Amino acid sequence: MAGSNLRERGVSEHETSLLCHELLLRLAGRLPDEQLWRYRDWLAGDAAEVVARSLPRDLVRERIMLTDADHRLLSDAVLPLGADPAVVDAVLPGDEPRWDDCTFAAESPAGGTGDSEVLVLGATLRGRQGIHEVRSAWRSRAGGAVAAGLERVVVVTASADFAELAGEIQRILRALGEQEPRVEVLTPEMEPTVYHRAALAESVPICAGAEELVGHRAYE
Repeated sequence: MAGSNLRERGVSEHETSLLCHELLLRLAGRLPDEQLWRYRDWLAGDAAEVVARSLPRDLVRERIMLTDADHRLLSDAVLPLGADPAVVDAVLPGDEPRWDDCTFAAESPAGGTGDSEVLVLGATLRGRQGIHEVRSAWRSRAGGAVAAGLERVVVVTASADFAELAGEIQRILRALGEQEPRVEVLTPEMEPTVYHRAALAESVPICAGAEELVGHRAYE
C-alpha cells in the first residue's frame, strides 16, 4: 500500500524518510520523549509506514498544534506512506511553540563530563564520516519529575544518514540505561528550531567527526 502511494506521488522512500526525520526534529520538545524516541527508532528501522499511521493520531491525542508550514511538512511526509488524510487534517493549527517551561544548561548533574554516556559516544563516533560534531546539553522543565530535574539532550551536526544515526545513538544510550534517549541529528538544509538553538547555545562538545561544519553555528 505505502509503496504504491509513493509511486503515485512520484517520491522515493529516501525522500519520505528525510521528511519524516525533519518532522520529528520539528516536534522535539513538543511530542513526549517516550513517543519521540520510538518514532525515531521505527524510522531508523525502515518502519516509516508505522510512523505515518501512528504519528498523526498522537498529535491529535496530545493536542499538539502545528503551524501551516509544519502541517504541510506533516502531509508531505506521511500521506505518501499511507497515513489517514482525515486524521492528518484533524491536527490542530497553531503558532510557533514557546519554550517558557524548557531551559538548557551545559553542566551535568554530577558536575562533570566524564560519565559513561560521554565516554562511549566519544569512542564510537569520534572521527566518523558523515558527522561534524556531537554535543551534549542538559534540559530542565518546570515541574519535571526527573532526578535532579535534568535530562541529557544529544545534538549532532551531520551530513548524511540522519535517521539511521539517530537510531544508532539512541540504541547506545538505551544500552547504557537511558530509557527515553533524546537525540537530535540536525540536517544541513534545515534551519535549527528555537529548541535546537537553545540546546546548542548551552551545549558542550562530546567529540568531533570527520566532516567540516556547514551551517548550524548558533552555538559559536
